[in-house]
Amino acid sequence: MSYGFDSGVKGLIILSAGGTGGHLFPAQALAEELVRRGYVIHLLTDERVEDHGNRFPAEQVHIVHSATLTPRKFLKLPGQVFRLLSGVREARSIMGHLHPLAVVGFGGYPSFPPLLAAMSRRIDTFIHEQNAVIGRANKVLAHGVTSIASSFPKIAGLPPRAEGKVVFVGNPVRDAVLSASFMTYTAPGANQPFRLLVFGGSQGARVFSEIVPAALKALPQSVRKLLSVTQQVRPEDMDEVQEAYRRSGIDVELAPFFYDMPERVSRAHLIIGRSGASTIAELAVIGRPAILVPLPHSLDNDQLLNARAFTTAGGGWLLEQSEFTPERLSSLVTKLRYSERELQMAAESAKQFGRPDAASRLADLVEEIAIDRIYGSDEDAEPANEEYEH
Repeated sequence: MSYGFDSGVKGLIILSAGGTGGHLFPAQALAEELVRRGYVIHLLTDERVEDHGNRFPAEQVHIVHSATLTPRKFLKLPGQVFRLLSGVREARSIMGHLHPLAVVGFGGYPSFPPLLAAMSRRIDTFIHEQNAVIGRANKVLAHGVTSIASSFPKIAGLPPRAEGKVVFVGNPVRDAVLSASFMTYTAPGANQPFRLLVFGGSQGARVFSEIVPAALKALPQSVRKLLSVTQQVRPEDMDEVQEAYRRSGIDVELAPFFYDMPERVSRAHLIIGRSGASTIAELAVIGRPAILVPLPHSLDNDQLLNARAFTTAGGGWLLEQSEFTPERLSSLVTKLRYSERELQMAAESAKQFGRPDAASRLADLVEEIAIDRIYGSDEDAEPANEEYEH
């Protein structure tokens, strides 16, 4: 199959991301926007994409070798380096066949080999940093890429020589999130149902299974009788959590993963969750108040910085995991349940924090370079083929 410029297809762009939702979701948002603009998308990632990539609008998904470098575990380091170099060779081969106009990376070590391969072929490269602090892989790549797109106005830990490359665009969200953002938030009255949504990232969170049911059981009966809970629960915790809610008499829906999460966020009156970059972006665009519990000991405290940015803007409340106890959570939920104005103001502040146009802004940035390559303005780069054969 081939794509020529006379066919209405502008060209081919490669996106590269780690295979978890936090990296794939913003990549998917950009892919959706670029496809609308007439580009063909290929995705380079790792085997974890099977859990999240079924809705990714890529013509083809390529699995390339990668590894997380752990210098302190020096016995494992040679094998990790070998896997990364194998991934670079694989990515170079793919790019030699496809001749992409540009390569965009979304972080995680699986994006490392494709970006290095693109740089070695002098293809224009972008990285998108989702967090308020630059990730380890992106930090290494920052010196060599053409441009750096950011989700936050400031990125902590950015190499000084790369600061001039940064363009603030926001964190792209999927079309499903944009659709959910049109649902208006209305805080519930004292005698109306109160919908609580609990999730802990793509893999769930054990601590939520331990703390949240106990906290909600301690709520006053007047709160519990009108409470409706939707909670993401890891399979190994399901029976225990189900039994805890049964004893509490609370209306609950449990599942290991919800594929319609944006719609569920839009229906919720309050969210309890982690503070990964994609979570923050989606809560903000939809405009929902949240109690955020950052993942402790995460690399560079990225989740803590994300949560601080969101809550400082007024979108919610920050509870570090050391403070996340049944007593503290029960008290906070009870207070918020009867604070219509506080919930409403938090929802409005979250909405103002959101960047619904982030995918469009990032696509503009990428397309500017892609158009340059179409017309051959980059004399040092490999010439863009006039058709792509698969």
